[in-house]
Amino acid sequence: MTLDWSLAAEAAAWATSTARLDDFRPLLPAEEEIVAGLQSGSFDRLGDGSLPEEPDPARIVRASFLRFLILGGEPGCRPHEKGVLVRGAWIAGALDLEACRVFRDIGLTDCRFEAAPVLRAAIINRLFLDGSRLPGLQAERLEARGGIYLRGAEVETGIDLDQARLGGNLECDGAIISNRGGYALLGRSLEVRNVLLRGATLRGGANLSGAVLAADLDATGASIPAFERIALDADELACRGSVALRNARIGGEVRLSRADIGGDLDCSGATVENAGGAAVDVSRGVVAGAFFLRHGARLDGTLALTGASIGTIHDEADCWPKPGQLLLNRCRYGAFIDGPVDAESRLAWLARQSPESGGEDFWPQPYEQLAAVFREMGHGEDASAVLVIKERLQRRARRGRTESRAWRALLFVADGILGITLGYGRRPLLAVAWLVFCWFAGVAVFSHAERQGAMMPNSAVVLRAPEWTLCGIARDERRPLVASGLSQGLGEQGETQLACFRRQWEASSYPAFSPWMYSLDTLLPVLDMGQRSFWRPNPAKPGGRVAIGYFYFHSVVGWALSLLAVAGFSGLVKSS
Repeated sequence: MTLDWSLAAEAAAWATSTARLDDFRPLLPAEEEIVAGLQSGSFDRLGDGSLPEEPDPARIVRASFLRFLILGGEPGCRPHEKGVLVRGAWIAGALDLEACRVFRDIGLTDCRFEAAPVLRAAIINRLFLDGSRLPGLQAERLEARGGIYLRGAEVETGIDLDQARLGGNLECDGAIISNRGGYALLGRSLEVRNVLLRGATLRGGANLSGAVLAADLDATGASIPAFERIALDADELACRGSVALRNARIGGEVRLSRADIGGDLDCSGATVENAGGAAVDVSRGVVAGAFFLRHGARLDGTLALTGASIGTIHDEADCWPKPGQLLLNRCRYGAFIDGPVDAESRLAWLARQSPESGGEDFWPQPYEQLAAVFREMGHGEDASAVLVIKERLQRRARRGRTESRAWRALLFVADGILGITLGYGRRPLLAVAWLVFCWFAGVAVFSHAERQGAMMPNSAVVLRAPEWTLCGIARDERRPLVASGLSQGLGEQGETQLACFRRQWEASSYPAFSPWMYSLDTLLPVLDMGQRSFWRPNPAKPGGRVAIGYFYFHSVVGWALSLLAVAGFSGLVKSS
């Protein structure tokens, strides 16, 4: 059904054409040659088929004559089913096919055009301009059943394909396209399968904003110097395949903001130079596959991934943008592959951000995102390290916003304590570690106090008992006691009062002192091991003042660390 419609439309186009072959007589030698070989379908070149360097009379073909043939000719002078295929011609005049319908291929390869072909709003099958030299190509709103091919071509004033619709590819591999007055390639709202710019040179850049690609945008090895700031404008690009900029040399911004890329964004080995501006901007864009930045890639400018969504990141530290030229706020990604996967490296990566460029002092989301990715990848310790640094920087930013010096100083002290004891609530086990440290420290202090005899019973009854009182007196001394009168001391030469007390039969039922349990009992307020009720440091003995001072400190620290541990495990001290 479609074929019948196409043939009918083609017949209608022929019927309405007013041009005749006689209108072009006398034919030029090259035109005679074309007409002679038209029906055989074997004609494809003039001379040796190479690109003419000058207007050789044997190779000059009038553009109006080519238009006559392309639109169907006349009975007895019809183009072959393959279409009009000419190679090595010098095309004089402007080939104007605006709003025309052409249902066969147009092949004008290795030809030199005196004027830019015009295919504005035309409907064609396929267009081959490989190896040709053109002043330009005006093809806005063109519709092609197949593709447009300019492989190895040279175009002096750019290609305009705004709002064109191609069923095949736009292939410009190895082409040199220049336009000092604007973009070398205009393809705004272009609909196409692939855009292939492999090894091409686009002096002036390309504008593919709003374009819809059924497959890939491939600019591998391309050279794209921009005369303005933007080298590749692909804002709101919809690409079901990948965007490949491998080993490309780009002078200006690569703008992919709000782009929807179904495959990868590959910048491996690419050099993008746009000092003072954005090098690659994928803000609010979606890259369903991977983002590659490795193999010597270099960005002289900002890498903007603000609000972007990326599947995975494949990068190398040597390829990261310079400090202050990375924007990651609200960027979401799934994993790191073939790149650094440790907290130290990735924190250095995040440190290259510049919140000041957005008028802010700190961005917490990139740290939360990094920690979430580390957790999903099984790097729990790295995730905790990232969150600790995030808390430290966020609290420092908060202190910087505080106007009151006194309040700022209090915040500094509080943040310091929380950082040391809890890792700002991100490492609550630190409080447990501090409790264990204090426990051992208490054991050391109270053991030393016991050896010095600086521990005494914590009982008024025992302290008034003769067995304790007389142990503080040497055997060769006598002291008057209220209850028993004059009594002889019980202490041996060089023996402490505590050691003497322990020798007494009356002390056998008194609980023994344990520095381990005593330290634990005084440290943890929720425990009652019985030691604190029966013993306490004696400040009157050598080492007793230090022991009693540490006893009070030990108790206060125990309360504080216990409360901090509870707050840390419950998440009460986190910033978010």
